[in-house]
Amino acid sequence: MNDIASRPNLAQAPRAQPVRHHEARRAALACMLTLAAALGIGRFAFTPLLPLMLHGGGLDLRHGSWLASLNYAGYFAGAMACAALRFTPARVVRAGLVATALLTIVMGLTQSFWMWAIVRFVAGAVSAATFVFASQWGLRRLTQLGAHAWSGVIYTGPGVGIVATGLLVSAAGGLGARAGWIGFGLVCALIVAIVWPVFVETPRQAHPAHPAAAASQARAAGAQSAPTASRADAFWLVVLYGVPGFGYIITATFLPVIARHALPGSIWPDLFWPMFGAALIVGALCAARLPLHWDNRLLLAACYVLQALGIASGIVWPNAAGFSLGSVLIGLPFTAITLFAMREARIMRGDHAAALMGYATGAYGIGQILGPLAAAPLAASSGSFSPSLWLAALSLVAGAAGLVWRTLRGAKRQGSWRINIKRPSAEGTARPAASGDDCRV
Repeated sequence: MNDIASRPNLAQAPRAQPVRHHEARRAALACMLTLAAALGIGRFAFTPLLPLMLHGGGLDLRHGSWLASLNYAGYFAGAMACAALRFTPARVVRAGLVATALLTIVMGLTQSFWMWAIVRFVAGAVSAATFVFASQWGLRRLTQLGAHAWSGVIYTGPGVGIVATGLLVSAAGGLGARAGWIGFGLVCALIVAIVWPVFVETPRQAHPAHPAAAASQARAAGAQSAPTASRADAFWLVVLYGVPGFGYIITATFLPVIARHALPGSIWPDLFWPMFGAALIVGALCAARLPLHWDNRLLLAACYVLQALGIASGIVWPNAAGFSLGSVLIGLPFTAITLFAMREARIMRGDHAAALMGYATGAYGIGQILGPLAAAPLAASSGSFSPSLWLAALSLVAGAAGLVWRTLRGAKRQGSWRINIKRPSAEGTARPAASGDDCRV
Protein backbone atom coordinates (compact mmCIF):
# COMPACT_ATOMS: atom_id res chain seq x y z
CA MET A 1 0.00 0.00 0.00
CA ASN A 2 1.44 3.38 -0.96
CA ASP A 3 2.52 5.98 1.53
CA ILE A 4 -0.39 8.32 0.87
CA ALA A 5 -2.95 5.59 1.55
CA SER A 6 -1.25 4.53 4.76
CA ARG A 7 -0.84 8.02 6.22
CA PRO A 8 -3.55 9.06 8.74
CA ASN A 9 -5.98 11.72 7.59
CA LEU A 10 -5.26 14.33 10.23
CA ALA A 11 -8.25 16.41 9.26
CA GLN A 12 -10.72 13.60 9.90
CA ALA A 13 -9.08 11.63 12.74
CA PRO A 14 -9.77 14.08 15.59
CA ARG A 15 -13.52 14.01 14.88
CA ALA A 16 -13.75 10.21 14.49
CA GLN A 17 -11.48 9.11 17.30
CA PRO A 18 -13.64 10.09 20.34
CA VAL A 19 -16.56 8.08 18.93
CA ARG A 20 -14.39 5.00 18.45
CA HIS A 21 -12.92 5.41 21.92
CA HIS A 22 -16.41 5.48 23.40
CA GLU A 23 -17.40 2.35 21.48
CA ALA A 24 -14.27 0.50 22.59
CA ARG A 25 -14.82 1.43 26.22
CA ARG A 26 -18.47 0.38 26.04
CA ALA A 27 -17.61 -3.00 24.49
CA ALA A 28 -14.77 -3.70 26.93
CA LEU A 29 -16.80 -2.80 30.02
CA ALA A 30 -19.73 -4.93 28.83
CA CYS A 31 -17.40 -7.91 28.41
CA MET A 32 -15.84 -7.20 31.80
CA LEU A 33 -19.23 -7.30 33.52
CA THR A 34 -20.11 -10.43 31.56
CA LEU A 35 -17.03 -12.27 32.81
CA ALA A 36 -17.63 -10.91 36.32
CA ALA A 37 -21.03 -12.61 36.27
CA ALA A 38 -20.21 -15.78 34.34
CA LEU A 39 -16.88 -16.53 36.05
CA GLY A 40 -16.53 -14.29 39.11
CA ILE A 41 -20.01 -15.25 40.35
CA GLY A 42 -21.20 -18.23 38.27
CA ARG A 43 -18.05 -20.21 39.01
CA PHE A 44 -15.97 -18.64 41.75
CA ALA A 45 -18.66 -17.55 44.21
CA PHE A 46 -18.54 -21.18 45.32
CA THR A 47 -15.08 -20.61 46.86
CA PRO A 48 -16.00 -18.01 49.55
CA LEU A 49 -19.38 -19.67 50.11
CA LEU A 50 -17.90 -23.16 50.58
CA PRO A 51 -16.88 -22.58 54.25
CA LEU A 52 -20.42 -21.38 54.97
CA MET A 53 -21.87 -24.45 53.28
CA LEU A 54 -19.52 -26.68 55.28
CA HIS A 55 -20.36 -24.86 58.50
CA GLY A 56 -24.08 -25.20 57.87
CA GLY A 57 -23.82 -28.98 58.17
CA GLY A 58 -25.37 -29.79 54.82
CA LEU A 59 -22.03 -30.48 53.16
CA ASP A 60 -18.69 -32.08 54.00
CA LEU A 61 -15.30 -31.58 52.36
CA ARG A 62 -15.60 -34.69 50.19
CA HIS A 63 -18.97 -33.64 48.77
CA GLY A 64 -17.68 -30.09 48.41
CA SER A 65 -14.84 -31.45 46.26
CA TRP A 66 -17.36 -33.31 44.14
CA LEU A 67 -19.38 -30.14 43.58
CA ALA A 68 -16.23 -28.30 42.55
CA SER A 69 -15.21 -31.05 40.13
CA LEU A 70 -18.71 -31.31 38.67
CA ASN A 71 -18.63 -27.60 37.97
CA TYR A 72 -15.31 -28.00 36.19
CA ALA A 73 -16.63 -31.02 34.31
CA GLY A 74 -19.47 -28.83 33.09
CA TYR A 75 -16.92 -26.18 32.16
CA PHE A 76 -15.10 -28.76 30.05
CA ALA A 77 -18.33 -29.91 28.38
CA GLY A 78 -19.35 -26.33 27.62
CA ALA A 79 -15.94 -25.47 26.22
CA MET A 80 -15.94 -28.47 23.89
CA ALA A 81 -19.47 -27.64 22.77
CA CYS A 82 -18.24 -24.23 21.61
CA ALA A 83 -16.60 -25.89 18.61
CA ALA A 84 -20.02 -27.10 17.46
CA LEU A 85 -22.18 -24.10 18.35
CA ARG A 86 -23.32 -22.14 15.31
CA PHE A 87 -25.10 -19.32 17.08
CA THR A 88 -23.80 -15.78 16.88
CA PRO A 89 -21.48 -14.81 19.79
CA ALA A 90 -23.81 -12.06 21.01
CA ARG A 91 -26.74 -14.47 21.27
CA VAL A 92 -24.69 -17.02 23.22
CA VAL A 93 -23.48 -14.34 25.64
CA ARG A 94 -26.99 -13.07 26.31
CA ALA A 95 -28.36 -16.57 26.90
CA GLY A 96 -25.39 -17.45 29.11
CA LEU A 97 -25.90 -14.44 31.35
CA VAL A 98 -29.59 -15.18 31.86
CA ALA A 99 -28.82 -18.82 32.65
CA THR A 100 -26.07 -17.82 35.11
CA ALA A 101 -28.48 -15.61 37.06
CA LEU A 102 -31.14 -18.33 37.26
CA LEU A 103 -28.73 -21.12 38.20
CA THR A 104 -27.10 -19.02 40.93
CA ILE A 105 -30.50 -18.31 42.50
CA VAL A 106 -31.44 -22.00 42.35
CA MET A 107 -28.34 -22.84 44.43
CA GLY A 108 -29.93 -20.89 47.27
CA LEU A 109 -33.39 -22.38 46.88
CA THR A 110 -32.45 -26.01 47.53
CA GLN A 111 -30.51 -28.05 50.09
CA SER A 112 -30.38 -31.22 47.99
CA PHE A 113 -26.85 -32.36 47.16
CA TRP A 114 -27.96 -33.91 43.88
CA MET A 115 -29.74 -30.74 42.82
CA TRP A 116 -26.61 -28.79 43.70
CA ALA A 117 -24.59 -31.25 41.62
CA ILE A 118 -26.80 -30.77 38.56
CA VAL A 119 -26.83 -27.00 38.92
CA ARG A 120 -23.05 -26.76 39.35
CA PHE A 121 -22.46 -28.92 36.28
CA VAL A 122 -24.81 -26.87 34.10
CA ALA A 123 -23.40 -23.62 35.52
CA GLY A 124 -19.92 -24.74 34.51
CA ALA A 125 -21.03 -25.44 30.94
CA VAL A 126 -22.77 -22.07 30.73
CA SER A 127 -19.77 -20.17 32.10
CA ALA A 128 -17.42 -21.79 29.58
CA ALA A 129 -19.60 -20.97 26.60
CA THR A 130 -20.16 -17.43 27.85
CA PHE A 131 -16.45 -16.91 28.39
CA VAL A 132 -15.42 -18.22 24.95
CA PHE A 133 -17.99 -16.24 23.00
CA ALA A 134 -17.59 -13.08 25.06
CA SER A 135 -13.84 -13.29 24.39
CA GLN A 136 -14.44 -13.87 20.68
CA TRP A 137 -16.95 -11.02 20.45
CA GLY A 138 -14.90 -8.60 22.56
CA LEU A 139 -11.49 -9.20 20.97
CA ARG A 140 -12.96 -9.00 17.47
CA ARG A 141 -14.81 -5.79 18.29
CA LEU A 142 -11.69 -4.17 19.75
CA THR A 143 -9.73 -5.25 16.67
CA GLN A 144 -12.31 -3.56 14.46
CA LEU A 145 -11.97 -0.40 16.52
CA GLY A 146 -8.16 -0.56 16.67
CA ALA A 147 -8.33 -0.42 20.48
CA HIS A 148 -6.34 -3.44 21.68
CA ALA A 149 -5.29 -1.71 24.91
CA TRP A 150 -8.86 -2.20 26.15
CA SER A 151 -8.50 -6.00 25.99
CA GLY A 152 -7.02 -6.02 29.48
CA VAL A 153 -10.22 -4.47 30.82
CA ILE A 154 -12.20 -7.45 29.51
CA TYR A 155 -10.16 -9.89 31.54
CA THR A 156 -10.44 -7.92 34.77
CA GLY A 157 -14.02 -9.23 34.89
CA PRO A 158 -13.31 -12.41 36.86
CA GLY A 159 -11.23 -10.38 39.33
CA VAL A 160 -14.03 -7.86 39.80
CA GLY A 161 -16.43 -10.71 40.52
CA ILE A 162 -14.01 -12.44 42.89
CA VAL A 163 -13.32 -9.25 44.87
CA ALA A 164 -17.03 -8.46 45.10
CA THR A 165 -18.10 -11.95 46.17
CA GLY A 166 -15.24 -12.28 48.65
CA LEU A 167 -15.91 -8.95 50.35
CA LEU A 168 -19.68 -9.45 50.40
CA VAL A 169 -19.36 -12.90 51.97
CA SER A 170 -16.92 -11.51 54.51
CA ALA A 171 -19.30 -8.67 55.39
CA ALA A 172 -22.59 -10.58 55.31
CA GLY A 173 -21.46 -14.15 55.95
CA GLY A 174 -23.66 -14.30 59.04
CA LEU A 175 -26.71 -14.47 56.78
CA GLY A 176 -25.60 -17.89 55.55
CA ALA A 177 -24.84 -19.53 52.21
CA ARG A 178 -28.46 -19.56 51.04
CA ALA A 179 -28.77 -15.77 51.23
CA GLY A 180 -25.39 -15.46 49.52
CA TRP A 181 -26.41 -17.54 46.51
CA ILE A 182 -29.72 -15.73 46.06
CA GLY A 183 -28.08 -12.32 46.47
CA PHE A 184 -25.40 -13.11 43.90
CA GLY A 185 -28.08 -14.35 41.50
CA LEU A 186 -29.87 -11.02 41.77
CA VAL A 187 -26.60 -9.21 41.07
CA CYS A 188 -26.24 -11.33 37.91
CA ALA A 189 -29.75 -10.33 36.86
CA LEU A 190 -28.79 -6.66 37.25
CA ILE A 191 -25.72 -7.22 35.06
CA VAL A 192 -27.92 -8.83 32.40
CA ALA A 193 -30.05 -5.69 32.25
CA ILE A 194 -26.99 -3.44 31.97
CA VAL A 195 -25.10 -5.23 29.19
CA TRP A 196 -27.98 -6.63 27.14
CA PRO A 197 -28.13 -3.68 24.67
CA VAL A 198 -24.39 -3.84 24.00
CA PHE A 199 -24.19 -7.41 22.71
CA VAL A 200 -25.33 -7.07 19.12
CA GLU A 201 -23.58 -8.53 16.12
CA THR A 202 -21.39 -6.17 14.11
CA PRO A 203 -19.96 -6.63 10.61
CA ARG A 204 -16.69 -8.51 10.47
CA GLN A 205 -14.91 -5.41 9.24
CA ALA A 206 -16.13 -2.15 10.72
CA HIS A 207 -15.16 1.16 9.14
CA PRO A 208 -11.88 2.17 10.81
CA ALA A 209 -11.33 5.53 12.42
CA HIS A 210 -8.76 6.58 9.80
CA PRO A 211 -6.97 5.20 6.70
CA ALA A 212 -3.97 3.94 8.68
CA ALA A 213 -6.28 1.64 10.64
CA ALA A 214 -7.77 0.50 7.32
CA ALA A 215 -4.32 -0.43 6.08
CA SER A 216 -3.63 -2.40 9.28
CA GLN A 217 -6.93 -4.27 8.97
CA ALA A 218 -6.26 -5.05 5.33
CA ARG A 219 -2.90 -6.60 6.21
CA ALA A 220 -4.56 -8.55 9.03
CA ALA A 221 -7.30 -9.83 6.74
CA GLY A 222 -4.72 -10.94 4.20
CA ALA A 223 -2.81 -12.85 6.83
CA GLN A 224 -5.95 -14.49 8.18
CA SER A 225 -6.74 -15.98 4.78
CA ALA A 226 -3.41 -17.79 4.73
CA PRO A 227 -2.27 -20.85 6.69
CA THR A 228 -1.22 -19.57 10.08
CA ALA A 229 -0.02 -22.41 12.29
CA SER A 230 0.74 -26.08 12.22
CA ARG A 231 -1.55 -28.63 13.77
CA ALA A 232 1.25 -29.38 16.25
CA ASP A 233 1.35 -25.73 17.35
CA ALA A 234 -2.40 -25.74 17.95
CA PHE A 235 -2.24 -29.10 19.76
CA TRP A 236 0.46 -27.96 22.16
CA LEU A 237 -1.31 -24.68 22.84
CA VAL A 238 -4.36 -26.69 23.90
CA VAL A 239 -2.37 -29.16 26.03
CA LEU A 240 -0.15 -26.62 27.75
CA TYR A 241 -3.04 -24.24 28.41
CA GLY A 242 -4.61 -27.07 30.41
CA VAL A 243 -1.68 -27.14 32.85
CA PRO A 244 -2.60 -23.99 34.84
CA GLY A 245 -6.14 -25.33 35.11
CA PHE A 246 -4.76 -28.07 37.35
CA GLY A 247 -2.05 -25.89 38.84
CA TYR A 248 -4.17 -23.08 40.27
CA ILE A 249 -7.46 -24.81 41.02
CA ILE A 250 -6.49 -26.57 44.24
CA THR A 251 -5.52 -23.27 45.82
CA ALA A 252 -8.43 -21.38 44.23
CA THR A 253 -10.99 -23.92 45.46
CA PHE A 254 -9.71 -24.52 48.96
CA LEU A 255 -7.85 -21.29 49.83
CA PRO A 256 -10.39 -20.10 52.45
CA VAL A 257 -10.53 -23.59 53.97
CA ILE A 258 -6.72 -23.92 54.04
CA ALA A 259 -6.29 -20.44 55.49
CA ARG A 260 -8.94 -20.94 58.20
CA HIS A 261 -7.25 -24.17 59.23
CA ALA A 262 -3.79 -22.55 59.37
CA LEU A 263 -4.96 -19.31 61.03
CA PRO A 264 -7.85 -20.20 63.36
CA GLY A 265 -9.66 -17.19 64.76
CA SER A 266 -7.83 -14.70 62.50
CA ILE A 267 -9.57 -12.14 60.30
CA TRP A 268 -7.03 -12.75 57.51
CA PRO A 269 -8.66 -15.83 55.90
CA ASP A 270 -11.61 -13.70 54.73
CA LEU A 271 -9.22 -11.32 52.95
CA PHE A 272 -7.04 -13.70 50.95
CA TRP A 273 -9.69 -14.42 48.30
CA PRO A 274 -10.49 -10.72 47.64
CA MET A 275 -6.72 -10.12 47.61
CA PHE A 276 -6.43 -12.76 44.89
CA GLY A 277 -9.14 -11.01 42.87
CA ALA A 278 -7.56 -7.57 43.26
CA ALA A 279 -4.20 -8.91 42.07
CA LEU A 280 -6.01 -10.50 39.13
CA ILE A 281 -7.38 -7.10 38.07
CA VAL A 282 -3.95 -5.47 38.25
CA GLY A 283 -2.37 -8.33 36.32
CA ALA A 284 -4.94 -8.19 33.53
CA LEU A 285 -4.50 -4.44 33.05
CA CYS A 286 -0.70 -4.68 33.09
CA ALA A 287 -0.67 -7.63 30.69
CA ALA A 288 -2.67 -5.68 28.12
CA ARG A 289 -0.02 -2.96 28.12
CA LEU A 290 2.81 -5.31 27.19
CA PRO A 291 3.96 -5.02 23.57
CA LEU A 292 1.70 -7.03 21.27
CA HIS A 293 4.66 -8.42 19.33
CA TRP A 294 6.09 -10.25 22.35
CA ASP A 295 5.84 -14.02 22.13
CA ASN A 296 2.68 -15.15 23.92
CA ARG A 297 4.21 -18.56 24.70
CA LEU A 298 7.09 -17.03 26.63
CA LEU A 299 4.71 -14.72 28.46
CA LEU A 300 2.60 -17.75 29.40
CA ALA A 301 5.70 -19.56 30.70
CA ALA A 302 6.56 -16.59 32.92
CA CYS A 303 2.99 -16.55 34.27
CA TYR A 304 3.15 -20.26 35.10
CA VAL A 305 6.35 -19.75 37.09
CA LEU A 306 4.78 -16.86 39.03
CA GLN A 307 1.82 -19.02 40.00
CA ALA A 308 4.12 -21.87 41.04
CA LEU A 309 6.02 -19.47 43.31
CA GLY A 310 2.72 -18.25 44.74
CA ILE A 311 1.61 -21.77 45.61
CA ALA A 312 5.00 -22.58 47.16
CA SER A 313 4.96 -19.45 49.32
CA GLY A 314 1.81 -20.61 51.10
CA ILE A 315 3.44 -23.97 51.84
CA VAL A 316 6.78 -22.63 53.02
CA TRP A 317 5.25 -19.78 55.05
CA PRO A 318 1.80 -20.93 56.27
CA ASN A 319 1.07 -17.60 57.90
CA ALA A 320 -0.62 -14.32 56.95
CA ALA A 321 2.42 -13.05 55.04
CA GLY A 322 2.88 -16.30 53.09
CA PHE A 323 -0.78 -16.59 52.15
CA SER A 324 -0.90 -12.89 51.19
CA LEU A 325 2.14 -13.25 48.94
CA GLY A 326 0.70 -16.43 47.47
CA SER A 327 -2.67 -14.78 46.76
CA VAL A 328 -0.93 -11.96 44.90
CA LEU A 329 1.46 -14.16 42.90
CA ILE A 330 -1.32 -16.55 41.87
CA GLY A 331 -3.75 -13.74 41.10
CA LEU A 332 -1.48 -11.44 39.07
CA PRO A 333 -1.07 -13.81 36.10
CA PHE A 334 -4.46 -15.52 36.42
CA THR A 335 -6.38 -13.84 33.62
CA ALA A 336 -3.16 -12.64 31.96
CA ILE A 337 -2.74 -16.34 31.13
CA THR A 338 -6.15 -16.31 29.48
CA LEU A 339 -5.40 -13.12 27.57
CA PHE A 340 -2.10 -14.44 26.19
CA ALA A 341 -3.61 -17.81 25.25
CA MET A 342 -6.62 -16.25 23.52
CA ARG A 343 -4.32 -13.89 21.63
CA GLU A 344 -2.23 -16.84 20.53
CA ALA A 345 -5.38 -18.58 19.33
CA ARG A 346 -6.31 -15.50 17.31
CA ILE A 347 -2.81 -15.40 15.82
CA MET A 348 -3.32 -19.00 14.72
CA ARG A 349 -6.94 -18.78 13.54
CA GLY A 350 -7.96 -15.11 13.26
CA ASP A 351 -11.72 -14.53 13.21
CA HIS A 352 -12.24 -18.31 13.17
CA ALA A 353 -10.55 -18.84 16.53
CA ALA A 354 -13.67 -19.78 18.53
CA ALA A 355 -13.13 -23.51 17.98
CA LEU A 356 -9.48 -23.38 19.05
CA MET A 357 -10.42 -21.20 22.02
CA GLY A 358 -13.03 -23.79 22.93
CA TYR A 359 -10.58 -26.70 22.75
CA ALA A 360 -8.04 -24.80 24.86
CA THR A 361 -10.69 -23.88 27.41
CA GLY A 362 -11.74 -27.53 27.45
CA ALA A 363 -8.20 -28.59 28.31
CA TYR A 364 -8.19 -26.01 31.08
CA GLY A 365 -11.42 -27.56 32.29
CA ILE A 366 -9.87 -31.03 32.40
CA GLY A 367 -7.13 -29.68 34.64
CA GLN A 368 -9.75 -28.15 36.92
CA ILE A 369 -11.65 -31.43 37.13
CA LEU A 370 -8.54 -33.36 38.14
CA GLY A 371 -7.34 -30.80 40.70
CA PRO A 372 -10.01 -31.16 43.43
CA LEU A 373 -10.27 -34.91 42.80
CA ALA A 374 -6.54 -35.23 43.47
CA ALA A 375 -6.49 -32.78 46.38
CA ALA A 376 -9.20 -34.29 48.58
CA PRO A 377 -7.75 -37.86 48.80
CA LEU A 378 -4.21 -36.54 49.31
CA ALA A 379 -5.41 -34.18 52.04
CA ALA A 380 -7.39 -36.97 53.71
CA SER A 381 -4.48 -39.43 53.66
CA SER A 382 -1.77 -36.98 54.73
CA GLY A 383 -3.83 -34.69 56.95
CA SER A 384 -2.52 -31.70 55.01
CA PHE A 385 -3.03 -29.91 51.70
CA SER A 386 0.74 -29.52 51.27
CA PRO A 387 1.29 -32.61 49.04
CA SER A 388 -1.50 -31.46 46.70
CA LEU A 389 -0.10 -27.94 46.56
CA TRP A 390 3.43 -29.17 45.80
CA LEU A 391 2.01 -31.31 42.99
CA ALA A 392 0.24 -28.25 41.59
CA ALA A 393 3.39 -26.11 41.75
CA LEU A 394 5.50 -28.76 40.00
CA SER A 395 2.92 -29.14 37.25
CA LEU A 396 3.11 -25.41 36.54
CA VAL A 397 6.91 -25.53 36.32
CA ALA A 398 6.59 -28.45 33.88
CA GLY A 399 4.08 -26.48 31.81
CA ALA A 400 6.45 -23.49 31.66
CA ALA A 401 9.23 -25.79 30.46
CA GLY A 402 6.91 -27.14 27.76
CA LEU A 403 6.15 -23.66 26.47
CA VAL A 404 9.83 -22.76 26.30
CA TRP A 405 10.46 -26.04 24.45
CA ARG A 406 7.79 -25.19 21.86
CA THR A 407 9.31 -21.74 21.38
CA LEU A 408 12.81 -23.20 20.90
CA ARG A 409 11.43 -25.77 18.48
CA GLY A 410 9.77 -23.04 16.46
CA ALA A 411 13.03 -21.09 16.34
CA LYS A 412 14.88 -24.19 15.15
CA ARG A 413 12.26 -24.81 12.44
CA GLN A 414 12.87 -21.28 11.16
CA GLY A 415 16.59 -22.01 10.90
CA SER A 416 17.80 -20.35 14.08
CA TRP A 417 18.17 -21.33 17.72
CA ARG A 418 17.64 -17.73 18.84
CA ILE A 419 14.21 -17.15 20.34
CA ASN A 420 12.48 -14.31 18.55
CA ILE A 421 10.39 -12.53 21.13
CA LYS A 422 8.95 -10.24 18.46
CA ARG A 423 5.78 -11.89 17.29
CA PRO A 424 2.92 -10.60 15.15
CA SER A 425 0.23 -8.86 17.14
CA ALA A 426 -3.18 -10.19 18.12
CA GLU A 427 -4.81 -8.04 15.44
CA GLY A 428 -4.99 -11.17 13.35
CA THR A 429 -1.60 -11.16 11.68
CA ALA A 430 0.18 -14.46 12.03
CA ARG A 431 3.57 -16.02 11.71
CA PRO A 432 4.13 -18.07 8.55
CA ALA A 433 3.57 -21.78 8.81
CA ALA A 434 6.34 -24.20 8.00
CA SER A 435 6.12 -25.78 4.61
CA GLY A 436 3.71 -28.66 4.50
CA ASP A 437 2.06 -27.91 7.86
CA ASP A 438 -1.59 -28.87 8.16
CA CYS A 439 -3.39 -25.87 9.61
CA ARG A 440 -6.66 -27.51 10.56
CA VAL A 441 -7.65 -28.16 14.18
